[in-house]
Amino acid sequence: MSGRIGSIVTLAVLVLGFTSVAFGAAETPAAGPGGALFSDVGAGRFGGPIGAGLVLIGGAAGIGRIAASACENIARQPEAGGRIFTSMIITAAMIEGATLFGVVVCYFPASR
Repeated sequence: MSGRIGSIVTLAVLVLGFTSVAFGAAETPAAGPGGALFSDVGAGRFGGPIGAGLVLIGGAAGIGRIAASACENIARQPEAGGRIFTSMIITAAMIEGATLFGVVVCYFPASR
């Protein structure tokens, strides 16, 4: 189990790192007014990509649990497979919609 969690954390760090670089590269220089690595504006822009990564991890975990439960229940009762599959798809679509909404909200600029 710890190997799976480690790979998820590694993937999340990579995704967050690349999105942070992509969002911060064009607008602010690397050094702020005091010569620090992050200015107030640049460091504040890390919140969106971090939040988006957390939302994606949560959505993926939810859809994974739904799929695992559906497979387990279909294995127990193969005759109910169609109804279980339909319920699984509807629930996964709801989670995916909420996840997409969360990612879009995370990329809105913070009010100043």
